Amino acid sequence: MEKQLQRFKPEGRGLNIMILVQKKNALSHLRRKKRIRKKIIGTQENPRLSVYRSNKNIYAQLIDDISSKTLTSVSTFSKEIRDEVKKMKKTEASKLVGALLAKKAVQLGIKRVIFDRNGFLYHGRIKALANGARENGLKF
Repeated sequence: MEKQLQRFKPEGRGLNIMILVQKKNALSHLRRKKRIRKKIIGTQENPRLSVYRSNKNIYAQLIDDISSKTLTSVSTFSKEIRDEVKKMKKTEASKLVGALLAKKAVQLGIKRVIFDRNGFLYHGRIKALANGARENGLKF
């Protein structure tokens, strides 16, 4: 009986399953990212608003894909908001990053952008960043 149970519950199997789940999630993220990126291209007039989310921080940049240049970028590390962000929750900080990016874009004369969520699901911090950008003058 014990040998049969060992066959179904070998040591270390939980770790292997965890690694497989992580690989599956990473592959799903990459598939979503490729599917999105092949449809959108940023130009000088309508740059691509690319968002990257890590566990603690969020980064956003406006990219002109034709000339391969970043027009402006903002993150939770930006000088203007660095001290404020330390006291906030992550979703509130994301909204602030979106607002600052929109203000910088309007100063550059950019009013329309193409939103690239970079394979991340559109909820939580990604949605907060998008709403912050919309409230401060960007259209997408």
